[in-house]
Amino acid sequence: MFEYRKATFADVDEIHELIAGYASKGVMLPKPHSTLYETLREFVVAEEVASKKIVGVGALHLTWNELAEVRSMAVHEDFSRKGIGSAIVKRLLAEGRAVGVKKFFTLTYRPEFFKSLGFELTTKESLPHKIWKECIECPKFPNCDEIALTLESD
Repeated sequence: MFEYRKATFADVDEIHELIAGYASKGVMLPKPHSTLYETLREFVVAEEVASKKIVGVGALHLTWNELAEVRSMAVHEDFSRKGIGSAIVKRLLAEGRAVGVKKFFTLTYRPEFFKSLGFELTTKESLPHKIWKECIECPKFPNCDEIALTLESD
């Protein structure tokens, strides 16, 4: 059984470890502790109730007028295929809709996961230039190989 909740300072090390595991395999971009602390309020975590271990994480980053990015999605490999990632994304979408987000996007190496949740492939060039301000610090800039997807809000 899993509890889904907003992240707290006590979760940062576990979030970092979860993201770093995928980043080391090249399937996710790394997030330093400093960034996790600065953006902590964006994160939702899935915690296994029995062990109190963080087994999934995702963030919603508001980027522009009525536009938000679903990012930093990671589920511990031992808990994959249990609906944790989908549950986190659905919570993030609900949070976004509650503040008026009309369009969500994601940049990912796992497009099939997001397609299963209603996201559609798009080009990175179709996204507003405003979203690229953080890309300058990315180790893959300017040769981004992530795949862009969008979802129009209901």
